[in-house]
Amino acid sequence: MTNEDKRGGGGFNAVAASSYPLLKMNKAKWSEALSCTSPPEVISGTDVKAQMYCHLLCALRNSDLIDGIRAPCALGLVRAFSLLESKWEQICDDLENGFPGMQITDPAMRESVAKVLGGPQPDLSKRFRSIFEEKNWDGIVSKLWSNVRFIKCVTTGSMKQYYSKLKYYAGEVLILGGDYFASECPVAAYFEFLPFDLNEGSVDGNETVNFSDVKVGKTYEVVVTTYRGFYRYRLGDIVRVVGFHNSSPEVEFVMRAPNNAYEVITEKDLMSAMESFQLVMINAVAVEIVEFASFLDMESSPKQLKIFLEVKEGCVLLQEEKLQESSLGGLYKVQRDRSEIGPLLVYIVKPGSFDRIFQMAVENGAQASQYKPPKIIRNSKVISAMESSALVTVCLDSLD
Repeated sequence: MTNEDKRGGGGFNAVAASSYPLLKMNKAKWSEALSCTSPPEVISGTDVKAQMYCHLLCALRNSDLIDGIRAPCALGLVRAFSLLESKWEQICDDLENGFPGMQITDPAMRESVAKVLGGPQPDLSKRFRSIFEEKNWDGIVSKLWSNVRFIKCVTTGSMKQYYSKLKYYAGEVLILGGDYFASECPVAAYFEFLPFDLNEGSVDGNETVNFSDVKVGKTYEVVVTTYRGFYRYRLGDIVRVVGFHNSSPEVEFVMRAPNNAYEVITEKDLMSAMESFQLVMINAVAVEIVEFASFLDMESSPKQLKIFLEVKEGCVLLQEEKLQESSLGGLYKVQRDRSEIGPLLVYIVKPGSFDRIFQMAVENGAQASQYKPPKIIRNSKVISAMESSALVTVCLDSLD
């Protein structure tokens, strides 16, 4: 979680929803209120990588005190564990020395973390170093934090793709959901629901359903009215009602709503296709898909769908292991059969290409702690960056 206080285009301060409740709280009470091991100077920092590094360092120093790990989204935790994989030697050195390395340049952050470390910790450093040197990250959570009983974060919708990686790190530790975040209403709101047809990819009529009148198994787009000014928003979140807790519906996030009627695949279509393709890739060539996104090029004649993939290792055999176009949804298949859409283009991009999109988003005002990689790209600058990062481009000239 970060403070990331910025000014938006209208001149007003913008802040991450996860930090909103802390704005009027005395910083001395932050750690107590949040039950976290990191000091306020880390929580309210603006350097995302430095924050993540210091969170890990403080968490390892107080490993025996931690009984749960919490984050807004699964991606944030996957990024943290990936950072730990690459920086564990430096982290162990910092534990042994009793202060963070020079890569942490914020004086307040350095001083506060040094206080948490409480001087050199050679025994602790030696213990963790022996664990890391085994190079076995399966179930690493319980190896480092033996008292952790659960991990709590969002793992549905666009976060679903990160669940398997997070579960790899978590091992036998339970992963819980339970949070539903909306920057439009960080404190309270009145909820309504628009019936949504997944097959058509659009709302079914214009009449909303009240909070208590939704049906189990049905999908809806969430509509909220804020208590300040009574502004009404269609959030663009598609949820499925899976049950009730007393009279309150329990919902599962499904996907983001299509942006317009011209889109031929939904987030759900793309994610289902990537899940199937990932299984093929792992079984055939042991390649892990790190990240993916799509773009519908309306300027091509006919229009053309482009999919960008970032893989962890190797892409030599991709042309043999083709993505099944038929898994991209019914609307796409119909338009391909009619030749209204050209051959699918699949780009394998350089490692770190999606991190570059993340940096572009943050530079343009996005809150880093709540960033969710786009599955349907609509920004031309992002597309240019992705195409320029391509290592391999494959044209699938026939529908499977």
